[in-house]
Amino acid sequence: MAEEKTRWGVAHIYSSFNNTIIHITDITGTETLGVGSGGMVVKAHRMESSPTAAMNAAKRAAEQAKEKGINALHIKVKAPGGHNGPTSTGPGANAAVRALSRLGFRIGIIEDVTATPTDGCRKKGGKRGRRV
Repeated sequence: MAEEKTRWGVAHIYSSFNNTIIHITDITGTETLGVGSGGMVVKAHRMESSPTAAMNAAKRAAEQAKEKGINALHIKVKAPGGHNGPTSTGPGANAAVRALSRLGFRIGIIEDVTATPTDGCRKKGGKRGRRV
């Protein structure tokens, strides 16, 4: 029985509260090997960010990547971030990671790559902040 060589790819998972996008690239990040998003797999807009949609989107992207010979993945998880977006990932992030591991990929590094501001624009909310 010949042991197959591990071919690494990178799964970029962008998970907001409105959608989940899974983008699998080669190790350099230049060539796309598979793409799936919540909007591709569900009809209702409100369901795009759900864990179920994230699992199906991950499955869709993974099948495309498997055809191209990828069998191991490093994972980069990203939330909207920036100076006004939430820094916590949406509900689909964990589901997508779990789905990728279930589909038989070897998982390497799981990394959070959410953008953090280093003093840029002024935050919204005015002089006295958001009054609730």
